Amino acid sequence: MKTPLVEMDGDEMTRVLWQWIKEILILPHVDLKTEYYDLGLVNRDKTDDQVTVESAEATKKYGVAVKCATITPNAQRVEEYNLKKMWKSPNGTIRRILDGTVFRAPILAKGITSYVPGWTKPIVLARHAYGDIYNSVEEKVEKGCKAYLTVCDHEGNEIRRQLIHDFEGGEGIVQGVHNVDKSISAFARSCFNYALDCSLSVWFGAKDTISKTYDHRFKDIFNGIYEAEYKAKFEKAGLYFIYTLIDDVVARVMRSDGGMLWVCKNYDGDVMSDMVATAYGSLGMMSSVLVSPDGKYEFEAAHGTVTRHYYKHLKGEETSTNSVATIWAWTGALAKRGELDGNEELTAFAKKLEKTTLDTIESGYMTGDLIPLFKREGITPVKLNSKEFLHAIAKLL
Repeated sequence: MKTPLVEMDGDEMTRVLWQWIKEILILPHVDLKTEYYDLGLVNRDKTDDQVTVESAEATKKYGVAVKCATITPNAQRVEEYNLKKMWKSPNGTIRRILDGTVFRAPILAKGITSYVPGWTKPIVLARHAYGDIYNSVEEKVEKGCKAYLTVCDHEGNEIRRQLIHDFEGGEGIVQGVHNVDKSISAFARSCFNYALDCSLSVWFGAKDTISKTYDHRFKDIFNGIYEAEYKAKFEKAGLYFIYTLIDDVVARVMRSDGGMLWVCKNYDGDVMSDMVATAYGSLGMMSSVLVSPDGKYEFEAAHGTVTRHYYKHLKGEETSTNSVATIWAWTGALAKRGELDGNEELTAFAKKLEKTTLDTIESGYMTGDLIPLFKREGITPVKLNSKEFLHAIAKLL
């Protein structure tokens, strides 16, 4: 390797898999160079979450990062880890700093059947990685209070005010969310460019009939950029772009055979990416990459930290944890690093590791979550524990 990857370590069972993947699959073959950041919850708390900011800034410097799954703490986690505060999502922080778009695609293996039989082509999901509830301001409101949406000029003088709700009837909650035209525009261009590169038509849905200012702004910006900059390119490539309501998109997707880029706002993308991944077989069979408008890449596992397996692991019990998405985070980062550095051997290694992982599964050797999904004539699936699966890949590699 010529240039280091930014390596962001994580939490719980995925942190364990992270080390095993390096030891068993990567270090025997690659002169691995990384700039390491420990994004485990304990270290984020210790550094007042500055380590997350530093890892994102390093990604802007080096151009390619690989990230392990991390805990976003809730009240229970604050107590469990004795945290100073309920720290925000590290993914949200990194996405905000890079102003990137998250693209998630299913990892397809022969014999792993989709729960939606009609989906014969991969659905790639693009998630806006800025704003909405991930950068919201929230308050619990006492009975008798009123909450307002207030807009001030740059000197703090109030210029507009709307009543959100009068809580005279009882206490409640209020939330303020925002977005910015610059980020929405970058999101639109990232999606259209990605779609052209991958020969995918684009489906985008929001709820502009209800959210006549907020969601309608997304609609207007996407339509404007498409008409002015991309329509001719899409038509030449035999592709198309549609905007419709989010519930209509969901209905269309369920009836489709796949093969499109499904564009979602931040929260919609968070939810729908897990739905799509599960429908194709497993959350462990999904690739995820954050791409910034200026071409910085952060590859990550598209699932959580597998807490239940981690507690079994701590007791010394065997687990059968699917590591494919975490392997794909590494291979995606290594392949992109090789591509940007002109290091063909590194990119070739990453592609061989992906092929070997799929070959291992397709030959019947896999983790327990995939066993009920696997149906291939003449092959009886064999359940391997977490480490055995990695060693099976290593042997074939």
